[in-house]
Amino acid sequence: MGAQAGAGPGRAGTPSGGDFEIRVRGRVGAALASAFGDLTVRLRPAETVLYGAGLDQAALYGILDRIQALGLELLEVRRLPGASGGRAAHAEGP
Repeated sequence: MGAQAGAGPGRAGTPSGGDFEIRVRGRVGAALASAFGDLTVRLRPAETVLYGAGLDQAALYGILDRIQALGLELLEVRRLPGASGGRAAHAEGP
């Protein structure tokens, strides 16, 4: 009946960081996209996809807070599989 290590809310999510794909409804303009300078932003026909590499739980919650503050509609948050040390989806900028 005791709790197991690694189980429960807040423990199974992002222990040491991971790569994430975050989808929001609509195509965000350049001004809004600049609010996500630490992420790769890709525009799709009906949505915007944000990619972040090496995000820990605090960083992920910060991005979700930013999405809410900007009035964007969150569609999906998905952890990308097997991205440890390999290809990074994060753009370093110019």
